[in-house]
Amino acid sequence: MWKQTGEASTEDEHRIEAVLAQVGAWRGQTMRYRPVAGGISNHNWRVADAAGQAFFLKVPGRGTEMFVSREASNEASRRAHGCGVGVEVVEFLPAEGVEIFAFAHGYRASSNLDFMRGTVRHNAVRALRAFNDSPRLSLTKTVFEAIDEHLAQITQVGARLPEDIAQMRRCVADAQDALQAAGMDLVPCMNDTLAGNFMINAADELLLVDFEYATNNERAYELALWFTEMAFPVEIEQEMIEAYFGRLDRAAQARVNVLKGLADIKWASWAMVQEAVSTLDFDFHKYGTWKYRRARTQIYHPDWPVWLRHM
Repeated sequence: MWKQTGEASTEDEHRIEAVLAQVGAWRGQTMRYRPVAGGISNHNWRVADAAGQAFFLKVPGRGTEMFVSREASNEASRRAHGCGVGVEVVEFLPAEGVEIFAFAHGYRASSNLDFMRGTVRHNAVRALRAFNDSPRLSLTKTVFEAIDEHLAQITQVGARLPEDIAQMRRCVADAQDALQAAGMDLVPCMNDTLAGNFMINAADELLLVDFEYATNNERAYELALWFTEMAFPVEIEQEMIEAYFGRLDRAAQARVNVLKGLADIKWASWAMVQEAVSTLDFDFHKYGTWKYRRARTQIYHPDWPVWLRHM
């Protein structure tokens, strides 16, 4: 349901109106706004100006400052648009951490079902590769640094940890030693490749959105995280590795298999922090428990030592 400025009745609506008042181009205009469903970190809004031009606006959720550099996110959003795979950023309010985007008319958030189509998968690989191949971003944070950060935050906020976290940490350390010995390929990565962060149109063309967690990271992590979100069978994972790298070899598959486990540990730990700090209506503990459980299928797999040797 649309509202217009001056009609706010909830805390979130008062906050969005306060944000709109800070945009110079909109001062003195009667703006319309309505919430956009989806997302588990922020409050998302569709906004329209007096001329009817539409925009997409994100208001950071409580506690997201623990995970997100808004300046780095804005840099990555602009980079993606410059690469031809992202949406135009029309305004950035650093003090509020608010990005305002042109509305992607004709596009919708994709679902896992969309990626059952080969055309969509290959378009996704091309979009990710375009962003990954761009010059490095200002912020570097590898998956290892992100895991360490989240585990420290869990202690800080008193969140819950799994009983086998010590063993998990040993597996992460072994993976870090092996990957650093093999050589890391640090490139710009979205680091958040769930289906809803790919916008799709009727022609199966894709745009990448939501660069809040974007940093320079190991290139293969981008694919590994995407695979954990998509739950592809092995045959499709191999197809996508070959499409991305131009070849399918043992080292690439080993690296992706290791990083799939680390991706789940990273996001499971993130969820446990969110459980303690977020005000959003989402079962973060269930989400995190599921992620830890799936991580175990990788890091405790009989082939884990083999993957480490062949990265």
